[in-house]
Formats: sequence, structure tokens, C-alpha cells
Amino acid sequence: MPCCDAALAGLRGLHAPPDPALVRLDMLAAIGAGLALAALAAWLLPRWRARPIRRAALAELAAARALPPGERRVALARLARRLARSLGVEGPAGLDAALRTDFFGRGPGRALTENLYAPGPAPDLAAAEAGLARLVARLRA
Repeated sequence: MPCCDAALAGLRGLHAPPDPALVRLDMLAAIGAGLALAALAAWLLPRWRARPIRRAALAELAAARALPPGERRVALARLARRLARSLGVEGPAGLDAALRTDFFGRGPGRALTENLYAPGPAPDLAAAEAGLARLVARLRA
């Protein structure tokens, strides 16, 4: 067939693909971009985690202000324990150590740790609440 001979004459035989270079720039760029994104995520992750803990603690603190004194004291004590658990320390004493303060040991925060369910009049919680709000506002972790 004369029409097909011309088309087949331009074809060449089977051959192996060219030998790839040892270092491919496109693969190297993809690996570098992936490592850069992983480093950025590792750097931003602690900053993103801090905001929900602080935001949730401030919301819980605001909700506790509407409670009667007895229930408010228990809610503030629960907030302190939950905050300690979120930061990975053990109880209010661990919070004192982690935040470098003596708020729960010798300060107004003792009202939230000692004799929590003791009968009698509830102590004034204004100083404890204000101090707890300051501690929560200082949180970076």
C-alpha cells in the first residue's frame, strides 16, 4: 500500500527511555515544599491550641459569675482542676508551679482548694475570681 508506506517509514523501532538523572529537580522541590509545610504546621500548632483553652476557660469563668456563691465556688474549683488537666499538670498546686505563682498555695485561690464543701458561710470569692481571670489571661500554652 503506497499510502501507508510513507507513514510507516517515519516510525522508529522500540527503544528504552533515557536514563533519568540522579537528582530530579521537580522531586527535590516537592520534598522541600513538604518539609517546609510540616515545619510551619509544627510551629503553628501550639499557638492554635492555646486559644481554645483560654477561650473555653474565660467562657466558663463568665458562666460561673451568674451562679449563687456556693455553686460559684465549686464551679471555680472545677475550672481550676480542668485548667490544670488541660495544661498537663496535677491539680492547683501543679498550676502554681507551672505558672510560677502562689495563687493556690498562699493566695486567694486557697478558697478554691481548701474546705471546699465545708458548712458555713461562703468566703468572698471576688479576689479568687479576679486572680483566676488574671491567670487565665496570662496563659500561652
